[in-house]
Amino acid sequence: MANTTFNGPIRSENGFQVVSKNSSTGAVTTEFTLNGDGMQVTPVALADTTAISLTATAHGGRVSVVPALSANCTLTLPSPSAGVHFKLIYGGAAEETENLIIDTGADANFFLGGIIHLDSNADNVSVYADGNSNSILTLTDFGLFEINILAKDSTNWYIWGNQEGADAPAFTDQS
Repeated sequence: MANTTFNGPIRSENGFQVVSKNSSTGAVTTEFTLNGDGMQVTPVALADTTAISLTATAHGGRVSVVPALSANCTLTLPSPSAGVHFKLIYGGAAEETENLIIDTGADANFFLGGIIHLDSNADNVSVYADGNSNSILTLTDFGLFEINILAKDSTNWYIWGNQEGADAPAFTDQS
């Protein structure tokens, strides 16, 4: 279907849906629905794998659910584009023994902000990125978390949220 431009309000008795179609199988997946109940965005269940490249198209503006992991996992962010937002939550049932690494891909694309660490065995602390080169966040043996990442511009990412576990998260530069 071609693009259509309207001048004036669009009315629908049964709402709107944004869908994607798999070019190989033809399967249609609903990305989000807007109706009288509000906007409902389908969450993204991430795979239990060692590396995932997040994209604005598949993950931006949606909740991405990190499963219980069987190995360390690196989530790589795309190049920042102002306003692109990722929300990551933990969907497992127990504190992990693996690490989750969130990587911007380059020190030039560093994080601004920090994470509140809710310590399960000692003191609670806030952990901040250095604001000039920290481009990796590592959640070591993490428990529950909710992390928000928002592209400030075409260079940097704002980051905020919380993470529970015995080990504090850490911001670092690329190695």
